Amino acid sequence: MTGYEEDIMEWFDGIAANAGQTQRETLRRILETNHGVEYLKRWIGDQGDELQNMDSEAIESLFTSLVPLSSHADVEPYIQRIADGDSSPILTQQPITMLSLSSGTTEGRPKYVPFTRHSSRTTLDIFKLAAAYRSRIYPIRAGGRILEFIYSSKQFKTKGGLSVGTATTHYFASEEFKSKQKSTKSFTCSPPEVVSSGDYKQTTYCHLLLGLIHSEQVEFVTSTFAYSIVHALSALEDLWEELCEDIREGKLSPTRVTEASMRKAVLEELKPNPSLASRMEERCEELKRSNWLATVPKLWPNAKYVYSILTGSMQAYLKKLRHYSGELPLVSADYGSTESWIGVNLDPTSPPEEVTFTVIPTFSYFEFIPLKKTSTTFTTVEQLVAHDFIEAEPLPISRVKVGEQYEVVLTTFTGQYRLGDVVEVAGFYKGTPQLNFICRRKLILAVNIDKSTEKDLQLVVEKGSQVLSRSKAELVDFTSHANVVEHPGHYIIYWEIKGEVEESVLGECCREMDLSFLDHGYVLSRKCNSIGPLELRVVDRGTFKKILDYYIANGAAMSQYKMPRCTTNQVLLRILDACTIKRFLSTAY
Repeated sequence: MTGYEEDIMEWFDGIAANAGQTQRETLRRILETNHGVEYLKRWIGDQGDELQNMDSEAIESLFTSLVPLSSHADVEPYIQRIADGDSSPILTQQPITMLSLSSGTTEGRPKYVPFTRHSSRTTLDIFKLAAAYRSRIYPIRAGGRILEFIYSSKQFKTKGGLSVGTATTHYFASEEFKSKQKSTKSFTCSPPEVVSSGDYKQTTYCHLLLGLIHSEQVEFVTSTFAYSIVHALSALEDLWEELCEDIREGKLSPTRVTEASMRKAVLEELKPNPSLASRMEERCEELKRSNWLATVPKLWPNAKYVYSILTGSMQAYLKKLRHYSGELPLVSADYGSTESWIGVNLDPTSPPEEVTFTVIPTFSYFEFIPLKKTSTTFTTVEQLVAHDFIEAEPLPISRVKVGEQYEVVLTTFTGQYRLGDVVEVAGFYKGTPQLNFICRRKLILAVNIDKSTEKDLQLVVEKGSQVLSRSKAELVDFTSHANVVEHPGHYIIYWEIKGEVEESVLGECCREMDLSFLDHGYVLSRKCNSIGPLELRVVDRGTFKKILDYYIANGAAMSQYKMPRCTTNQVLLRILDACTIKRFLSTAY
């Protein structure tokens, strides 16, 4: 272990042991840094003038008693003024020259979030901290390479001249990203021109090509989200012959890669290598015969693990990622949002399904809204309350309890945000909580008195795909929609499938999914036919790539892409319905 790794772990132990006090000091820094900004003065008025004379406990009490919890919608008008060119201190005294875009796949549209130098620094800090804990278990060679499937989005300017792009786009262009590679002594296979191209198809081709060229040096394979790795390795199945030809000839396909600066940067790293091309062709032929099982260790033999965000909506890709990874460990990356990083994975050996994230108390001021599930004995629509949980007063980091569930609220240096994430406290590391991510709070499927979450849908689809796997076919991707136009309304689940499946099997998949929804409101409504039979719609191959292209064309970045697990977006529904090739109605109930 290097000196810098020991130093950063020692630093974290110190702040974790005194998490409550560290949080109060973090809040003090946020308020002192932003003293006098319009948003804070609205709530605390001139009392902010007294901050320097108050102890940290008094500051915390003042803040939590006077400043109400806010969602992004509450802060959005202020951010819009910043985007339009208002340079007065509205949310922060720190200069805002960039805005980050959220993925837009959770709320239906991207959100603006102010991006400052603090945003880049915290990203560097969490990456270095996580790398230190990983290196204790999976030490990597200094000077090795990282096969990173990372992508920047196309940037644009707001009316007020601020640069807008995803948070990952800003970070990949920052000095902190360069510093991370130097401090960890591991360098991405691809030059900046590949990462920043804005064309994910060309970038993927170059990532794969350079990854194969540096195959013996690659220490691990990573991307922001698991989807990007699965997407890239799926593309490899179609591109390997062209990639090997480019390696043999020391050239770059003029049809696959057309962007001038990217071509120039990649060609500088290429030279004819017939022996490597032959080895790669031999391995790919073997992989093709085995349905690409264990692609990663066979093409990158010195890789120690695969590293990515594997929780939440990314769990849908675990099965495929394990197929590609063979016996290599899957290591869950850390927990964060566009607004701020939240927690670090201190146990790289933990399976993705069991991973916990240890809260870093210096990044933001955290509050946790206690949540209790509402009654599940509703019998009429009128009895269905607007909220899926009963809320209690928010708690600071020091008062959360093991086994309880909470919604996360962040107060950052640029605003306060209710994330809508439901977490459970699994334990404590010294004095800071360790969180299990449970689900997004928002109900994604509801027709009548039913209330089904993303996690409910994930479990249901897993049940159906177990039936599918008996036919040696695989589920490529899925989404859903609550059809409330027809009467009775019903759930529609869209599947894209690889392989041939008999219709009787698909009918059984549909019935199994319908029976697997455990929400009392759904079961009751199905039994009395106030919700109609579940409908399974099988879409043509490539449909979900069309949806990806739609999101990319509308400003999303491949690095932050998350397939919405439920959609009301009419463009997406038109794509899905136009590509539907088979329909099945459940025979359950």
